[in-house]
Amino acid sequence: MVNSTRVSFGSKIGIILATAGSAVGLGNIWRFPTMAGQDGGSAFIILYLVCTLMLGIPGMIAEFIIGRNGASNALRAYSRITGRKWWGFVGAMGVLCSSMILGFYSVVAGWCVYYLFASIAGQVSGDAQYISDFFTNLSSDSMKPAIMAVLFIVLTHFVIIRGVKGGIEKAANILMPMLFFLLIILVIASCTLPGAMKGVEFLLKPDFSKVTSRVVLDAMGQAFFSLSLGTACLCTYASYFTRQTNLVTSAAQIAFIDIFIAVLSGLMIFPAAFSVGVNPDSGPSLIFITLPNVFQQAFGGLPAVGYIISILFYALLALAALTSTISLHEIGTVFLSEEVHLTRKQGSIAITILCSIFGILCSWSLGAMPEIAVAGKSLFDCFDFLTGQIMLPVGGFLTALIVGWVVPVNVIRDEFTNYGTVCTNLFTIFIWTIRVVCPVGIVIIFLNQFGVI
Repeated sequence: MVNSTRVSFGSKIGIILATAGSAVGLGNIWRFPTMAGQDGGSAFIILYLVCTLMLGIPGMIAEFIIGRNGASNALRAYSRITGRKWWGFVGAMGVLCSSMILGFYSVVAGWCVYYLFASIAGQVSGDAQYISDFFTNLSSDSMKPAIMAVLFIVLTHFVIIRGVKGGIEKAANILMPMLFFLLIILVIASCTLPGAMKGVEFLLKPDFSKVTSRVVLDAMGQAFFSLSLGTACLCTYASYFTRQTNLVTSAAQIAFIDIFIAVLSGLMIFPAAFSVGVNPDSGPSLIFITLPNVFQQAFGGLPAVGYIISILFYALLALAALTSTISLHEIGTVFLSEEVHLTRKQGSIAITILCSIFGILCSWSLGAMPEIAVAGKSLFDCFDFLTGQIMLPVGGFLTALIVGWVVPVNVIRDEFTNYGTVCTNLFTIFIWTIRVVCPVGIVIIFLNQFGVI
């Protein structure tokens, strides 16, 4: 039962934008477009849509049910809905996972902010070797990236301490429209370049000959990870949902926004890349090495336009990163305030300090202090591996088992249907999906990551 004294989001649009902001991040901009381009264009996008319907949306609804029912932090929510305290470890794992992600994610976010300032100063321009060296020097520097990572976490902190309505919801209502507006401008600029339509065709033309079992697994994995399943983020945000919030509709709307922004990112990247004959790769090298080269070449005849596009692009990245770090920070903040009985401000300060330490160490492990490593991996790569390949799939798998098999069906039905007022016809499909399709799908994703299948 929802805690009537707990603060809630103030509006439906606030719920959608805040929760969508937690899902929309840098991965939408560098991972999805490249995977779509390599795995059959719109054939991959179609597979991704199917996997989102079969795996992503049911997983979101499952976390929503746990969060709204518990009306508390993730640890307590999992304990309450199961009636067993020890199931709270799933929520606690999500809290730890989110703090680790915020630690290394802040490093990349800090790079984005540094590039934004460097773009404004006109420093991200030169030949290909200069741009490559610029990124190498930044990522291996002992001070600059660490300072930028901490500053980004502190910026996130000042949103969180303002609370759910005055901080998270208000920020989402401003940042998400700004992100969308910047993305539309960049898409228009990219698609009007000479030869840009080849890039559009590359992304959107279906090539079913490339669809293999690996491509299907890629689509499944992207559907799972893109929506922040397993981090306790959705569970935490759902604890601020009202009883009137339609969980199914909200999940579908959030998934649509996530997919739409990912496809728009492809329409921003591929037309520009094809206009100058570059086939973009994925990961940090795409946004910090490849794309600066692309923008410089594509708008070489109009240096002022290239200058503005570069600034807008890194502003877009910084906004996308911020919408994600806000949700990651909130998970730990509300956990400490409710379980350790700190004030919201004290809990936020504690998470800011912890994640700043994580961020500094992760940054140093990439160059300045390579000895900060575990099992031959830099701490940055270790955090990435542990969270992305182990903790998220395990958290998602256990959540599906809890909602599908542990909690009484009538409790799940009441939450799913808002006590019989909405979506009653879809419940049978949902319960079958969360019991069978989601656990099996997550296990397949998990095994695929380690090359077992």
